[in-house]
This record gives sequence, structure tokens and C-alpha cells, in this order.
Amino acid sequence: MEYPVSVDENGVNLKPEKMEKEKLYHCIFKNKAMLIFKDSQDVLNCYEIEEMDLVEQIKKIDSHDDLEKLFEDYLKGNT
Repeated sequence: MEYPVSVDENGVNLKPEKMEKEKLYHCIFKNKAMLIFKDSQDVLNCYEIEEMDLVEQIKKIDSHDDLEKLFEDYLKGNT
């Protein structure tokens, strides 16, 4: 399945029709991490993270499960 979030020189590109509901997607744009998900009512939600330590950790993420674990650990204060 094609990843529904991409970036180019103009910004972040989304394909919401290819997004699963309640699944977190991410990309890096201009040294910021962008987190996007489609909720149960098909509303897109986007969050921008500028904290460099966290952005660097997100850059290393290879899978959806790793991304969720990173945020679980971050919220618990383990990162």
C-alpha cells in the first residue's frame, strides 16, 4: 500500500482516501515532524513537532509500531 503522506519543496502532500482511520502517519518537512491521522469521523488532524531531540528520534522510525512506541515512551518520560 502506498504511504499516504509525502513531502516536496512545496510542502506536505496528503492522500486522505488512502489513510486508515485512527492510524498515525508521519513525515519530516523543514526539520519539523508532521504527525497526521484521520479520526473515526474522517476528520484529518495534523500536529507539528519542532523539538529537535524528538524530531531526530522520529527521523529514525521505520514502522507504525515503532512510532507509537516512541510516543508512548515519550509521554511516560522514558525518552
